Amino acid sequence: MTTILTGADRAPGTADRGIQRPGGMPVDKYPPYEAVGLPDRTWPGRRAERAPLWCSVDLRDGNQALTDPMDPDRKMRMFRLLVAMGFKEIEVGYPTASRDDHDFLRRLIETDAIPEDVVIQVMTPIRGDFIERTVKALEGARRAVLQVFNPTSAIQRRVVFRTDRRQTLGLALEGAEQALKLQESIPGTDIFLQYAPESYTHTEPDFALEILNSVLDFWAPRARHTLRVNLPATVECFPPQEFADRIEYTHRNLAHRERTILGVHPHNDRGSGVAAAELAVLAGADRVEGTLFGNGERSGNVCLVTLAMNLFSQGIDPMLDLSDIDGIRRAAEHCTQLPVGARHPWAGDFVYTSFAGTHQDAIAKGLRAREESGERVWDVPYLPIDPRDIGRGYQALIRINTQSGKGGIAHLLRSGYGIELPRRLQIDFAAVMQRVCEDAGGEVTGDELWRHFEERYVRPGQESEPGPSVADTGGWEAVGQRALEAAGLDGYVHSLDVTRAGAPLSAMTAFCELVADSRSYWGVGIADTEDAAAARAARAAGAAVRRALAGDDEDGVR
Repeated sequence: MTTILTGADRAPGTADRGIQRPGGMPVDKYPPYEAVGLPDRTWPGRRAERAPLWCSVDLRDGNQALTDPMDPDRKMRMFRLLVAMGFKEIEVGYPTASRDDHDFLRRLIETDAIPEDVVIQVMTPIRGDFIERTVKALEGARRAVLQVFNPTSAIQRRVVFRTDRRQTLGLALEGAEQALKLQESIPGTDIFLQYAPESYTHTEPDFALEILNSVLDFWAPRARHTLRVNLPATVECFPPQEFADRIEYTHRNLAHRERTILGVHPHNDRGSGVAAAELAVLAGADRVEGTLFGNGERSGNVCLVTLAMNLFSQGIDPMLDLSDIDGIRRAAEHCTQLPVGARHPWAGDFVYTSFAGTHQDAIAKGLRAREESGERVWDVPYLPIDPRDIGRGYQALIRINTQSGKGGIAHLLRSGYGIELPRRLQIDFAAVMQRVCEDAGGEVTGDELWRHFEERYVRPGQESEPGPSVADTGGWEAVGQRALEAAGLDGYVHSLDVTRAGAPLSAMTAFCELVADSRSYWGVGIADTEDAAAARAARAAGAAVRRALAGDDEDGVR
C-alpha cells in the first residue's frame, strides 16, 4: 500500500514549500463509499477483444434530459441516424410516462420504420397497469425488449417508499410475474424480458444480487428467449474500479448466467463514465447502454461514441459506423439542440488539431515519414488515429496562433499549397507570424497564412521592375548579387534553390536568401520556368533588403 503524505502528515520542521493545505470545504458531510471487497478480482488482467452489445438510449434517457425535448421529426431523424450507424438495440421511449413517447413508438411501428435486425426497447416501472399499457403499445412490433424496474437503494427504501428489503424484493417479483404473463399477449411480437434495479450503485451489493437472482429464478423455467438484467449507475457515486468490482461480483454470482445478458447503464456524475463502462465490460458485462456524445441527466450518460472510438483506436471493430463523425455530430446537435464541445473526445472540432509548435513539428514529420515509408500501420505523434478514417482531412491538424512554431507553418504551406520551405525560411516566417498573431490575437487560418506569406516573400518579386534574366547575368547567384548591389549593401547570396512545388500550386518555385550585415533577407519566386522563378525570388529578396533599410521591417533572422 502506498502512503501519500499531505502537509498535515509531515513532521514539523520538514521542508513543506508547495505542500497543499486543507481547502476548508465541508468534507465531513460526505462519507466514503464502502467497497464490495473483491481481493481476487480478475478484470485488471483482461483486455478488450470485441465490442459489447450497444443500446442507445438517446430517445428516452437522453431526450428526457433536454430543456427542449425532441419533436416527432427530430426523434425520427435521431432514430434513423442510430440505425444508419449500426445500432441493433435502441430504446425508443417510456410510453406510460409521456404521450409523446407513446405516439412516437406507435409511429415507428405503424410506418414499419424499424428494420428487421433492430430491436426496440421500452421501459416501465413495476406497476401492473403501467406494464400492461406498455406492452399494449408494442402491438405490431416484430421484437422488443421490455424493461421493468423498481428503485432498490437503501436511501430510497428509507425516505421515498418507506419499505424494507423484503417489501422491495416482493415488488420486484410482482413486476417480474406481470411481465411474464404479458410476454405472450401480443401475437407476432417477440418480447424479451429485462429487469433493472434502479439506483444499483446505491444498493447494497448483496441485496442487489438477491433481487436479481430472485427475478431470474422466477423467469428462467417459464420465460421464452434469453433473459436480461440491466445494472444502472443511476448516479455515479464511486470510482470506476469499484464499479468494476461490483460488476464482477455480480457476474460471478448471477443465477442462470449462461442464458442471461448482463448489461450496464453508466452515468457520468464523477466524470468517469467511460472508464466505468470499459472496466465493467472487462469485469463481465455483455451490454452497454448510453447516448451519443454523452447527453443525459446531470453530467450525462456514458458517451457511446467515445467508447466505440476507443475500441477502434485499439484495432477492435466497434460494430458501429463512425466514418462520418462530423455528420453524426451535426445530426445529433440538430436533434438535441445541444452543441458538442470543441474538445469532446474523438469528435470535437479541435481534437485532431495542434497549436503548440513542438506538437506541430512532430505531426508534420510523422505524416511525412509515413508517406515516404508507405507503412499501413498508423503511428504518428500526437494523433491516436488517422483522422481520414472518420471523415476528417489533414488540413485542420495544425492551426496557427502565438503558440505555434515553424514546423506547423511549414506543414500548412506544404499540405495546402505544395511548397516545401527551406528550414531557415521556416524560422524567418515563424517570427513574422508570431508577431502577426500577437498583434491580432486569436488564430490565423490557412488562407490568412498564405496571404501573409505572399505579401512578404512573393509579391515584391512580381511587382518590382523586371531585371535581367538568369541567362543574361551568368547564373542565379549573379541575379542575387546584383539585387544586393542595387540596394547598396555588401553581402552575398547564401542560397538560391529552385524546385517544383507540388499540388495544388504545381509551379516552379525558387527560394533566395541574401545575407548582409549578418542578417538574412528572403524572397520567393513562383513562375512557369526555373529562370523566371529564380529572377523573381532574387528581386523579392532585394525588396526585403530595401524594406529593412527603410526601417519598415522588424522581423527577420539575424
